[in-house]
Amino acid sequence: MLSWVITFFILAVIASILGFGGLAGDFMEIAKILAYIFVILFVISAVYNIVSGRRGPPQV
Repeated sequence: MLSWVITFFILAVIASILGFGGLAGDFMEIAKILAYIFVILFVISAVYNIVSGRRGPPQV
């Protein structure tokens, strides 16, 4: 999910440099929405792991 955010952010920067204002705004909105979804899923995952008492994979 984070890779999609970075991809759309880079596309927005390139589009703004080339002068595609509307397209850059669209890419930036998509990146913003994906970033919010990423943060929400991360928080849900962290809370679930804390509540369930599960740990990550064992360290070698």
